[in-house]
Order: sequence, then C-alpha cells, then structure tokens
Amino acid sequence: MNDIVTYILLGIIEGLTEFLPVSSTGHLILAGELFGFTGEGSVAFKIAIQFGAILAVLIAYWRTFFDVGMGLLNREPSAIAFTRNILIGFMPALVIGVIAYDAIRAAMQTPVIVAVALIVGGVAILLIERMVKQVRYTGVPQIPTGTAVSIGLVQCLAMLPGVSRSGATIMGSLLMGVERKTAAEFSFFLAVPTMLAATTYSLWKDRALLSADDFGGIAIGFITAFVVALVVVKAFVKVVGRYGFAPFAWYRIVIGGAALIWLLSR
Repeated sequence: MNDIVTYILLGIIEGLTEFLPVSSTGHLILAGELFGFTGEGSVAFKIAIQFGAILAVLIAYWRTFFDVGMGLLNREPSAIAFTRNILIGFMPALVIGVIAYDAIRAAMQTPVIVAVALIVGGVAILLIERMVKQVRYTGVPQIPTGTAVSIGLVQCLAMLPGVSRSGATIMGSLLMGVERKTAAEFSFFLAVPTMLAATTYSLWKDRALLSADDFGGIAIGFITAFVVALVVVKAFVKVVGRYGFAPFAWYRIVIGGAALIWLLSR
C-alpha cells in the first residue's frame, strides 16, 4: 500500500477512535499489522498522531479552556479546582510512563496483547455499566483531589495497548461517582497533558530512528487525526448520553475476538 495512503488511513482510524472507549492505540497496532506498517519507526508514529486528535479537544472545548484561563487570572475557586484536578490526574501517567517506557514499546509491537485486552476491556465495561448507580460529582471542579489521583492511576492501565485510555478513565470515573458526561469530558481534558507528554517523550527517545520521511508521515497522520477527531469528539458525548457505553463494549469484544482468531491463524 502507498505510504501516504497508509498515513491517511491510520490518521482516520486515530481520529475516529481516540475518544471512544475502544483503544485508539490498539486499533492503530492492528491496522499497522494489516497494512504491514510495523517496526521501530511505526511506534513513534502511532504515539505522535494521537496528539493530533487530542488537539481537537482544545478547539471543541475552547470556551471551557478560555473560561478556566480567565478564572485562574481572577483566582476563581472553580477554575483553580479544574486545573488542579487535570494536573493531579496527569501526574501518575507522567511518572509511570517514563519508568515503564521500554515495556510499553515492547507491548505495542505485540498485537495479540491488543486483541486480548480489547475483549477483556469490553467485558469490564459491560460489568461496570451494571454496577454504577450513584452519582456524586457532576462537574470537573467538584471532583475531590483524592478521586482525581485515583482516576489518574486508572488511566495508567491504558499503557497496556488495547485497554483504551478514554475507556479506563471514563469507567474509573463512573465507579468513583462521576456523572457520565463529566466523566467523558474529564477524560478528554486529562488527555491533553498526557498525550502532549507522551508525544514529546516518544519523539525525543526515537529521534535517532526517525528520518525526514518519517516526520513527513507523522505530519500527515497528525493533521488527518485532528480533522476527523474534531467531528467525533462532540458526537461521542451525545451518543453516550443516549445509549451508554454498552455498544462500545460489544464492539470491542467482536473486534478483539476477530483479531485474535486472525492473528493466531496466520
């Protein structure tokens, strides 16, 4: 397959799946395996283009970020609490990501792990949907500091490809009493510093492996992911509000099962 076509297709996949609890990294790994886009250089690509999708959050929720920025200047308690929760929720991923970087890279080159994680994660979502009853927090600023740290720790589960960063943070938030829409939006906001750090660190660590062509491919995938995600991010919140997370859980189970059969039969 033409390299440019591969970059665009992977960018589309990233944009479509980043905010859904289906694991964008897992989809990129399986698609890379299908397209023959594997190897050391592909790992940096798959990490870096995720930040393209995350930038869509800044555009889609620009008013929220603007209001928080103005609130910080005026020392408003809600703006301070919002910022505190995002930074505190981000810290576990920062620390564990640096420590476990090599192990994460190795897992990203093992597609069978992705298939199994998709299935297990799908079952977990179905169980959590049944368990969650009580809502205690209906806004990001309302989330207590300890709960924000706990959600940040849950986010680290997504360092195993196939788990889903958004899925882990949203499901963890629901278990801790966060309302659905707020859980989804907290996951989006938490992704901004998390994926910025992951992209920067990955590109720096892999700088010796990347050529000018690799950076060109990353740019194509990055822009494609950004454009597609800009359409998806708001639509996802509406779908979740109406149908919940069960459709994504069944999707994970079907895709993971099909991928596992394909991978083991090659």
